[in-house]
Amino acid sequence: MSIVRHDTKARMSRAAIHNGIAYLCGQVAGPEARHGDITEQTQSMLARVDALLAEIGSDRENLLTATIYLKDGHDFAAMNAVWDAWVPTGHAPARTCVCAPMPADELKVEITVSAAVVSGEYSY
Repeated sequence: MSIVRHDTKARMSRAAIHNGIAYLCGQVAGPEARHGDITEQTQSMLARVDALLAEIGSDRENLLTATIYLKDGHDFAAMNAVWDAWVPTGHAPARTCVCAPMPADELKVEITVSAAVVSGEYSY
């Protein structure tokens, strides 16, 4: 069984795929939303998840797990409002949400997901 690494740099790969399952690196808000509120940052972060999933032949309907890291627990409800609108009905992954420090002061949320790969060069 092989492991395929997608967009690998010295420190990490943006995704690692094994047995048809993709494990994505942590995603945060893009530069346009890094100083925004939790709603803007969550929307941006999830758009980045969508883009990376598309690159590897998957999508949000094939999510298996999600771990969400919040800088401040008071943002839980606002983040969930964006999350609930983003997750397709009937396709919610197993999910964990914890409070944790962020890698940059302006960041409020980070996510890592795993997903089944269903098409493209990484499917098998």
